[in-house]
Formats: sequence, structure tokens, C-alpha cells
Amino acid sequence: MAGVNGEKLKRLRAWVQNYEWGRSGAEAEVARLLALNTGAEIEPNKPYAEFWMGTHESGPNVLVEEEGEEEEEEEKEQQDVGLKQWIEKNPKVLGHKVLEKWGSDLPFLFKVLSVGKALSIQAHPDKELAKELHKMKPNLYKDANHKPEMALAITEFRALCGFITLQELKEVLEDVPEIVELVGTASAKQVMDIDERGGDTADKAKTALRSVFTQLMSASKEMTTKAISKLKSRLLLQSQLRSLTEKEELVLLLEKQYPGDIGVLSAFFFNYVKLKPGEALYLAANEPHAYLSGDCVECMATSDNVVRAGLTPKHRDIQTLCSMLTYNQGYPEILSGLALSPYITRYLPPFDEFEVDRCVLPKGSSVVFPAVPGPSIFLAFVGEGTMKTGCWEGIVTEGDVVFEPANTELVITAATSELQLYRAGINSRFFHGL
Repeated sequence: MAGVNGEKLKRLRAWVQNYEWGRSGAEAEVARLLALNTGAEIEPNKPYAEFWMGTHESGPNVLVEEEGEEEEEEEKEQQDVGLKQWIEKNPKVLGHKVLEKWGSDLPFLFKVLSVGKALSIQAHPDKELAKELHKMKPNLYKDANHKPEMALAITEFRALCGFITLQELKEVLEDVPEIVELVGTASAKQVMDIDERGGDTADKAKTALRSVFTQLMSASKEMTTKAISKLKSRLLLQSQLRSLTEKEELVLLLEKQYPGDIGVLSAFFFNYVKLKPGEALYLAANEPHAYLSGDCVECMATSDNVVRAGLTPKHRDIQTLCSMLTYNQGYPEILSGLALSPYITRYLPPFDEFEVDRCVLPKGSSVVFPAVPGPSIFLAFVGEGTMKTGCWEGIVTEGDVVFEPANTELVITAATSELQLYRAGINSRFFHGL
């Protein structure tokens, strides 16, 4: 089946963000994809952090003219046609249900991340708070949308995500005296005195956690620096007598990356998550997290709203962060994906805006992506093959990014080696009303 009005697939030139936490030069998957996608030269000492595929104004994609394509005169003069502008002129490519719900723009932003050092401890606002923050501080919060997101590991991927359980929090307050010094013994006692068998334990735990965490994050720079210095000395001394825990080793690493930063101590409050390649983690609004290391495919609602409070040289909005968090406790859900076929695994987070498919095609084999009522973006990650719709056929090689209009059936065939692709699209549950 051809796309809407016989639309062809559109090749895209992606965008890269060179944030300082990115991996350097050729170490970064992001740099490899950039070089393949745009022909740009990789600078060995430059950080390559995020490869953006979508319509967000902070990293817009443009259409790549196909060889031999006939263009109208006015389009020839206008060198780069942005994907966003093209969609606005051709809104049917989104499908009527997507258009009705989100207007003439892609509701998701698709990325690859190469994390060389920890990102800030952060959370993303829900829609209501995003509107408020955008109105009050438009220079900091650049849009009025929420930003639920999902990270799918390409390499081993490490992150801090969500708050630890009450039991684990009690152990932290017993084992890390430097935190008790900053939050005060009264606040620490409030946590320690909670009876875990009580009926209202969850509410009491939330209230106490909120109080302790807010006091910790609000500690003065002078007190924080002193506490971290004491913690570092104590752990280095103890490491000669015993093996440090994984969390203690992480805290020492974070201290090297961000000396004297309150985020070093707050890491004790969060779950330390290690994803294997092919595992995914999703992050709802108002949940604290920090990516630590590795490469991942990431998808999110089209937004760049981030409220930061630690492990960052950027603006911190501690008051907003501490007041917006849910303070839910416990280990996050890890998605290992749903096998749609021997070649395709689907990752379905509980958000309407997106889902991600991972497709691994052995040499010479083919797979059909059935027509769906919404648009998709495909990233050819490794290998080479062909993509074919009712009215378009083209070679696809690693680094290629392709936009597929709604209602388009696509056949992909691997060439002389394995072909690995990732696809982002609207969450299928949205169309099925689940």
C-alpha cells in the first residue's frame, strides 16, 4: 500500500547536540551516526551527546533531496526544507487521529545518546506544571509540553532512577553520617521512627522522604563541600579495609566528575539501575533520574523541559524540583520488549506519544512493517538493505534516518550483512483505545 496521497518516504538530515557530558570523538555512537548521516568530520576531542530525529525547534531535521527528484522552482531556491515545515504543508502524513490529538507536528522526539559522564539529577514537569514554568520562565523552560521518556540500552547503560525503598533509606541514614549532618538528626529520626507495618506507612514515608530530600538539596554550598570532603576521606580509608558497595564506588566517581556538588550525596537516595543491551527504562513526569554512562536510544514527547537540581554546571531550580516530585519509592519497571516477530521487538511505555521497535534482520532476510494510522521515523543503525513501499524503493545504510507517513506498508530487506534498525512511532495502544 502506498502512503497517503502516494507520499514517498523522506530521508532526513539529523541534528547533533554537543553537550559537555557526551562521549568524545569516535568513542561516541552519536559521532559515528553524525558522520554517516551528514558527512561531517568527527573532531577527536569534541563531546558528542545527542543525535536528534524529529521536529523540535532546538534540533530540527531537514529533508534530504533524493537524487533525480524533480523539484518546483520555488523549492529549489529554498535550500533546506525543515521536516516540521514540510509536515505543516502536508499534515495528512500524520494520519487524522494524530492530527486531531496533537496538531500538525510530531508528538515524539527520537534520539540516540552517548553518555560519557553523569547528566544532571533532573525531572520533567507534567503538562500543567510545564505550562506554568514556560509562562513564568520561558528562557529556561522553552515549551509548554510534558516530557515522559524512555531509554533503550544499546550498550550497558547506567542510570539513577526513582527513590529507594523506606528500608533502604533507613540503611542510608544509618551508614552515611554525612547526610544526617546536613539534614539534621530530627529529620533523620522522623524517617527512622516510621513503623513499616503501620497502615499509613506509605504516606508517612513520602512525607518524611520529601522533608529529608528537600533539606539535603537545600544545604548551603559551604556545608555541602565540607560533608562531601568528609565522605570522600571516610570511603577512601574504608576501601583499604573492605570492598566498597557499588553505590559507594559510584558516589566517588560522581565526586570526581562534579566535586563538591550536592548531587554526589543525593545519589544515595536513588535506585542505581544497570540496563543490559535490549532493556529499556521509562520515566514518567515528576520522577527524579540521572543518566550515568553508556549509549542508548531514547524517545520522548516533543519537549526539552528539564528541571535540574544537581550534578550540573547549568541553572538549578531546587525549589521547583523538590516540590514537583511524586516521592514514589521502589525499583523502576524494566522493559525487555515484546517480540512481534523473530526480527522485531517492541517497547511500549504507558504514554500515548510513542513506542520504539528494535529490528535485527539477518543477511538476506525481509520483514514487513504493516501500515499504521500514524507516522514513524526509522534509524538504520548498523548494516545495509532496502526499504520498499507501494510507490518508493531505496537503499538504506547505517546512519540513514527516514520519515514514513501514516498508512504506509513498508518492506525492509537486509543486504549482504545483518541490518539493525530502530523505529519510533505513536504508541499503538493510542489507536486501539487501550
